[in-house]
Amino acid sequence: MSQPASREQWSSRLGFTLAAVGSAVGLGNMWRFSYLTAENGGAAFVLLYVGFTLLIGLPVLLAELALGRGSGRSPIQALMHFGGPRWMPLGGLFVAAGFLILAYYSVIAGWTARYTVEAIFVGVPADPAAHFGEISSGAQAIGWHLLFMATVVVIVAGGVRAGIERVSLVLMPLLFALVCALAIYAATLDGASEGYRFYLEVDFDKLRSLDVLRQAAGQAFFSLSLGMGAMLTYASYLSRQEHLPNESVIVAFADFGVAFVAGLAVFPLIFALGLQTQVGESTVGALFITLPGAFAELGGAGRIVAFVFFAALLVGALTSAISLLEVVVSSAIDSFGWSRKVAAVVLGLAIALLGIPPAMDTDILGWMDTVAGNLFLVFGGLMLSLFVGWRMPDAMAQVTPGAEGVRWFGLWLWLLRIPVPLALAVVLWQGLVQLVAGS
Repeated sequence: MSQPASREQWSSRLGFTLAAVGSAVGLGNMWRFSYLTAENGGAAFVLLYVGFTLLIGLPVLLAELALGRGSGRSPIQALMHFGGPRWMPLGGLFVAAGFLILAYYSVIAGWTARYTVEAIFVGVPADPAAHFGEISSGAQAIGWHLLFMATVVVIVAGGVRAGIERVSLVLMPLLFALVCALAIYAATLDGASEGYRFYLEVDFDKLRSLDVLRQAAGQAFFSLSLGMGAMLTYASYLSRQEHLPNESVIVAFADFGVAFVAGLAVFPLIFALGLQTQVGESTVGALFITLPGAFAELGGAGRIVAFVFFAALLVGALTSAISLLEVVVSSAIDSFGWSRKVAAVVLGLAIALLGIPPAMDTDILGWMDTVAGNLFLVFGGLMLSLFVGWRMPDAMAQVTPGAEGVRWFGLWLWLLRIPVPLALAVVLWQGLVQLVAGS
């Protein structure tokens, strides 16, 4: 099937690749992967994660790319095109997930933007915990959330080429440079070797735990922005000459690379300053309390390091948020015939309003994150794998163009039909258990 004549396309392969990597690289890359690695076997966990990326992440990513490029449409219309009206709710779930996630994600990104600006003009707070408590909710949090959302709306309203692609071509190389600079600086600190040892010490015994296996599978899935239609939407702007398997591998391992190098920066820094006892599982606590405390211990240099760190964090948050809004905007354009600017402004405003409650109360933010991350995304990925594996007419015909020499597409389809759904069903069940236990 050919794409609609009026539909935009990426101007270059590099533009799509950087935009897709930007969608995958987000706030979690700067801490969650590193923490899971350190707590669950070090380098052994890295190998396990890479294995699950190949067995779960890449098959679902390739399925999203094939579905998006093959239909040339956003999630709802793409599912209807290949599966009929009965599959429209799955596309609707993707849109709902993007809508809900961006509402609270923008609040966290607002905190990040504030910390970035404060690092330049004010410096690192002397009491990071008290400072975060003051700015994480209320009128100030709302203001930064709205400012961040306005930025995302302006970029998405600019279009695929003039907005999303142009920004990605600048921001993603900047992100890679910032993360590498942090890792190089951290390596110069006394005591950095202890951080490396904590991060990468090999412990195969921990890999016997079913919970560790589940976490590795979940991280491989979550880190690639799967199950919410972002990759599907971005792929709908691709030409049929692109090599989808190659694009999948590049996106997956660029995402892994940023997360891995971030750990090489964060843990040496924490251990060099003796703050390892303050490290907790909470991503928010680590990013906005523990690490600013580490920066404060560095004195004058800490101000510069804090700026570089939070600037990198902000770039990752921005590129991920752009992809989330694009899912919603593209769906409105395809389903209702809205212009891009109208869709971006109206839906961006609606998401901004939905973000006010989590900006007022971090408990609401946590609940929204649990529902969206543990339920919406995993269920969406599970159903997508079943759809492409069992229901989509001739899925091989949609993934083959541009990659005619690839011989393992039969294995890809088999993974989507059996192992991937089983693994995601386990992750989904664990998410439900955690949700019930926490209620």
